[in-house]
Amino acid sequence: MSDIQAKGWALATRPVGMPKESDFGFVDTVASAPAEGEIQVRNSWMSVDPYMRGRMIDRESYVPPFEIGKLMQGGAVGRVTASGHPDFKEGDLVSSMNGWREAWTAKPEASMAQKLPETGLPESAFLGVAGMPGLTAYAGILRIAELKEGDTVFVSGAAGAVGSTVVQIAKIKNCTVIGSAGGPDKCAFVKSLGADHVIDYREASGWEGLVAALKAAAPSGIDVYFDNVGGDHLTAAIECARPFARMALCGMISKYNDTELTPGPHNVMMIVGKQLKLRGFIVSSHADLQGEFLKDMAEWIPAGKMKFQETVMEGIEQAPAAFMGLFKGANTGKMLVKLT
Repeated sequence: MSDIQAKGWALATRPVGMPKESDFGFVDTVASAPAEGEIQVRNSWMSVDPYMRGRMIDRESYVPPFEIGKLMQGGAVGRVTASGHPDFKEGDLVSSMNGWREAWTAKPEASMAQKLPETGLPESAFLGVAGMPGLTAYAGILRIAELKEGDTVFVSGAAGAVGSTVVQIAKIKNCTVIGSAGGPDKCAFVKSLGADHVIDYREASGWEGLVAALKAAAPSGIDVYFDNVGGDHLTAAIECARPFARMALCGMISKYNDTELTPGPHNVMMIVGKQLKLRGFIVSSHADLQGEFLKDMAEWIPAGKMKFQETVMEGIEQAPAAFMGLFKGANTGKMLVKLT
């Protein structure tokens, strides 16, 4: 067993507004030979996700903020290169929270490392459709939004990793699905997933345009809204909701880089009159669904009921660009960095 010389990324300074390259620091790191109880892993894939923007702010949240000058964290998949742990052997495929670096050594429990099954799926799928984004979609639409057969469902961010999975689960459950995405290519992708209607939010241009497009697609209103975006999309969903509609609030990416307070939905009073249910959630609170989720995915993916797309940037050097691309609409499906 020997050390691995590697590269990684630390937070150099806390971003103000849209993150920029200078907010990140490229550093040398070493994955040392593992001691007893440790494993050494060379990452093959790492994930960038919108929630990481919140960890760049020094404030209390459901996960601690990134520390200046220390290696950042995030989802990663790799192979064990050496092991001092009885439950892991060389060659095992593992997921962990030790992303943003090429290699690492630690105790599995300290890194949330899990041995992954050899399912025949690409390794990268465990960071997307069969990983955290997939479980987020699954828990959000089925448990939080209480999806029922025949519902009319509106999904914002429908071309992203979470949204595209929500679209397909809702179709599997025989619902009418309206997806929102930006630009003709992404809208075509959402349509290819089975969405009944697709709204190009760039053409809609604001909450009034979204309301008009939603009313055209669902004249009788919507029963469920899955929110990845917030802002104008949430306003439009409240406007077009049927009485007793349910809304799963997963993310609000349109607000993550705001530098000033912005007003919430101006029609918030409708929540009372329509008796709407809005509930925010985070995926870690629904880990008990993991077994059921993987069982369903193992059935849906081979049957062609669950398709997925990835946007891949190559090399650890590209990690900040991949992350910043999330806020510019650069990804269709899951944004990933392939590590060499």
